[in-house]
Amino acid sequence: MHALGWSRADLVTRRDLDVPLEILEPLARRREAREPLQHLLGEVEWGELTLKVSPAALIPRPETEVLLELVLQCLRGVAAPRVLDVGTGTGVLALGVKAARPDAVVLATDVSEDALELARENAARLELDVEFVLGDLTANLAGPFNAVVSNPPYLPDADAARAQPEVRHDPSLALYGGPDGLALARRLVLEAERLTTRLALELDPRNVRVLASEMTGWTVTVHPDLTGRDRFLLASK
Repeated sequence: MHALGWSRADLVTRRDLDVPLEILEPLARRREAREPLQHLLGEVEWGELTLKVSPAALIPRPETEVLLELVLQCLRGVAAPRVLDVGTGTGVLALGVKAARPDAVVLATDVSEDALELARENAARLELDVEFVLGDLTANLAGPFNAVVSNPPYLPDADAARAQPEVRHDPSLALYGGPDGLALARRLVLEAERLTTRLALELDPRNVRVLASEMTGWTVTVHPDLTGRDRFLLASK
């Protein structure tokens, strides 16, 4: 569909038509070179959203849908909640919150202007009102927020050497978080203390409980991903 500019209906009504080789061959070569399928398609289905993707930002993963559900549970009963998404990338979490809670006031940050441009394009395509701000984590932001959510870079730096070729098409800035993967997450925990009483993070199963054990002053719970591995951290004060 992407290669031909067809809709799903076109795919059904024109299914007997041959796709020209001059269209298929470049795509096949890119995939043979291990470029992610999502980049070839130009978009990804994530929950109820269809998001444009590019090398400017991390391709949204299915497991992050669990993080969205956990945040939405935290916001039940909160009227017109203010939500901050830190390191928004494609805008996936911010847009997911806004789609599920139209009454929410959603702010999203990223240190990459290219990522923010992609996120703004996704917001416009989906007709969702989210404010996007260029900045390092929560710099220069004023609270309070009813919840702060983030899928920060959480892989140990050493993982880069053995990353799958497809993963290398994601920006390193969105993947690797220092020697133990927690450099950015630790900073965010400290900064969140002045902004919110609810913090939700996606982390690596290898380090999520390490961070949880360090969060004195917070009530912390750890939650599994779709495969049953501990991945998500919810903290409240």
